[in-house]
Amino acid sequence: MPTLLEALEEKYGMEPDEKEEHVEEEVLVSIFVPKLPPRQSTPQLLILNDCNIDRAGEPEDLRKKCRIVKELDLAQNKLNNWNEVFVILSHMPRVEFVNLSLNHLTGPIDTPPVTKMDHLRNLVLNNTKLEWCSVEMLLRFLPALEELHLSLNEYTHVLIDTIESGTPTPTGDGGGGGSDGGGSGPEPSHSNAANGAQTATTSHAEDTLSSSCSFSSASSSGSKSSCGDPAATVEPPPYQTDPHAGVRKLHLTGNFISEWGEICRIGRVFPQLEALVLADCPLRSLKPTDSQGNESEEESHKYFQNLKLLNLSNAKIDSWEDIDRLAEYPSLCNVRLQYWPLWERTDSTTEHERRQLLIARLPNISILNGGDTIGAVEREDAERSFIRHYLDKPDVERPRRYYELIGVHGQLDPLVNIDLRPERKVKVRFTFEDKAIERTVDVNRTVSDLKSRLERIFDVPAARMRLFYVDQDFRDLQGLEEMKYPHKVLYSYNIRSGDEIIIERKVKS
Repeated sequence: MPTLLEALEEKYGMEPDEKEEHVEEEVLVSIFVPKLPPRQSTPQLLILNDCNIDRAGEPEDLRKKCRIVKELDLAQNKLNNWNEVFVILSHMPRVEFVNLSLNHLTGPIDTPPVTKMDHLRNLVLNNTKLEWCSVEMLLRFLPALEELHLSLNEYTHVLIDTIESGTPTPTGDGGGGGSDGGGSGPEPSHSNAANGAQTATTSHAEDTLSSSCSFSSASSSGSKSSCGDPAATVEPPPYQTDPHAGVRKLHLTGNFISEWGEICRIGRVFPQLEALVLADCPLRSLKPTDSQGNESEEESHKYFQNLKLLNLSNAKIDSWEDIDRLAEYPSLCNVRLQYWPLWERTDSTTEHERRQLLIARLPNISILNGGDTIGAVEREDAERSFIRHYLDKPDVERPRRYYELIGVHGQLDPLVNIDLRPERKVKVRFTFEDKAIERTVDVNRTVSDLKSRLERIFDVPAARMRLFYVDQDFRDLQGLEEMKYPHKVLYSYNIRSGDEIIIERKVKS
């Protein structure tokens, strides 16, 4: 399998380093002459996905060729060793975006990089089966990280910041600092005099994480312990993760997390989180639960004070109460709530009615399911429709939001159901010579069809028949109107009950 360096040279046709160095020396010859021929320069956006790359290659050559790379796509390769990944990144000091999706990076991070990667802002680790302890370790060395993708990694739990409120803090070898349940770790020391203590703390935390790594895979898949009680579920030892204040966006699409209490851990670790994508996760409720599955008194929005975007499409939520919980998130303004069992249960409402119910229940939401921004007129219409929707419901079925909107718009009267469609069938008087009869006529029929029906009543061939329409209100003003167009529909004459149609026989010429 090729190294990254070999794949780079094969794709971009790189010349030997001597030529590259020679060209660099002549960089000031002319501003009209490119520094390097197009096929000899490494682009800032380097895409080498699906190239079977399993290692970095010669470090010195890699450093020379990749020092200007800012975006690196290594998806679907054969990388399975984090040391190789760190070697690659250490020779790309400007890199800001890295995609390592579909590489088998399950193993723990044994040897962290010596220096932090201060420019890396976006890291994509989809379908890598990365363990949570490795995620926690990466967060330490990515202080500038803003966006993290962990989709399709088969997570069933969030095994970071596993200390919960009321859990005693481990001491001795299982230590890690006190916990108040809020997820804030011990303050890092900035004193040069405390280097020794800080090194010991880091070493101890890494030992804790290493211990956790041995459990995380089994716990994520729901496996049982092989010793002691065989029915006991293996759980990672509790430890507390230092909050990462840089991460703003987190993607967890397609994982198997079903409890909101697990998601709350994410909120504790990423207090500045602004966008959280949980599409295709089987979440059953937005109410946190404890370790026994009982509902917790903890507020679901407590750890998401800065969250602006939340994607919950294809969740398993079946309760309007969870919609009301979304209204408690102070900064939330953009949500996706599509394909829920709740909508199947309320399939009697149209898509428009469902949108109105959601807008009325979520006063702070400005974008719903990716649509246009909700304007003041649409919101007022939705809130008024919401009030009328619950007018005939008993008090026990009326949500709290109903009474809040009553205070805004007042008590509304039900809308009058007015049908403005024209009458389909009317009673018309037909006159032929000295004979007059009344018949019910379907106004959706054509003049030709009417003649065919009258042919059997008055014994006049349809081809020899002339019809004249008489409006009962304008008989004296406009007289007769001949119905001469055979394919014209009767309702286009504005025929009403009480009008008259006169029949005449065509005279042979």
